[in-house]
Amino acid sequence: MAAIPANLMADPTLAAIDAALVREKAQEPRRTYLGFSAIGQSCSRRLWYSFRWAENETFSPLSAKAIEDGHRGEDIQAERLRMVPGIELHTHDESGQQYGFVALGGHFRGHMDGAILGVLQAPKTWHVWEHKQVNDKKFAKLDACKAKHGEKDALRHWDPVYYAQAVLYMRFTGMTRHYLTCASPGGRSTTSCRTDENTAEADRLVDKAERIIFTDRPPERITEDPAWFECKWCPYSSLCHATAAPLPNCRTCAHATPTRDGTWVCERHHKVLSKDDQLGGCQAHRFIPALLDRFAGPVDASEDDNWIAYRNTLTGEQFVNGADGLSSETIHDTLDKRLLGAKENAA
Repeated sequence: MAAIPANLMADPTLAAIDAALVREKAQEPRRTYLGFSAIGQSCSRRLWYSFRWAENETFSPLSAKAIEDGHRGEDIQAERLRMVPGIELHTHDESGQQYGFVALGGHFRGHMDGAILGVLQAPKTWHVWEHKQVNDKKFAKLDACKAKHGEKDALRHWDPVYYAQAVLYMRFTGMTRHYLTCASPGGRSTTSCRTDENTAEADRLVDKAERIIFTDRPPERITEDPAWFECKWCPYSSLCHATAAPLPNCRTCAHATPTRDGTWVCERHHKVLSKDDQLGGCQAHRFIPALLDRFAGPVDASEDDNWIAYRNTLTGEQFVNGADGLSSETIHDTLDKRLLGAKENAA
């Protein structure tokens, strides 16, 4: 039998669905805060890049579908839990919003799936409720962690990021127990684990968030090896280990500062920055010098005239990020960073 060419097997309708899913995710509003759901990640530099909007978030069709499955799975699991006599589950406040918690002026936030009473293992104790929809391999690993470490220590060993969420929600609600339900794709199989409060760990995570939010330079790299497994799949790898420049916006600008009251302030224009201000930036944008450290180092600057001079460490040439030199947009858009400074010095 003759082989059917691969391109004849493609379904343009399904491909159009994939494209629409990716477009839809790309149009979602940018998160303005560092989330409880992320702070458990091991690399503080990655979290700082994210908080500073150093790169646009990108999604594959598969990741968009996984997120969609997770949202729908959460609703389905909530309905299933409410089928159990004696269970009281609250997933939204009186205004119809998810329960939200705020720290560090609002720069650090989290949104809890729910609060549950009547779990048969401890029916008189309120638990933070969280639901996760994961792939089959990760699903099986949770049961393996329960068998190896015991139920109360399973979450910490299974997923440090989810564990961080759990202890933070317990800290901010005052509840002492966390009940995680976990389902395979489509919600066909379900498992669970309960976790005790850990106030010391929650406090450590708040301190970690504070350091990330209020530092004006990226934290140390988790490793200098771009082949390290966490770096290979990191969305900021090209900034951290290669020579890409970050997006020009207020959060990557040397003039902008996050304040303790939850706002961002432009020190050059002496104004509080709205979200739209931050996204758009302005012509006075000058990169935080440490963001360019893979291809340039600062050698001089003028605060009054608003320029920063750099030595291109790839070529030895000098260039200026300023009105009489290169705009931040030009630095970002120049893919071959060896060209930075070449034209200025040739002229």
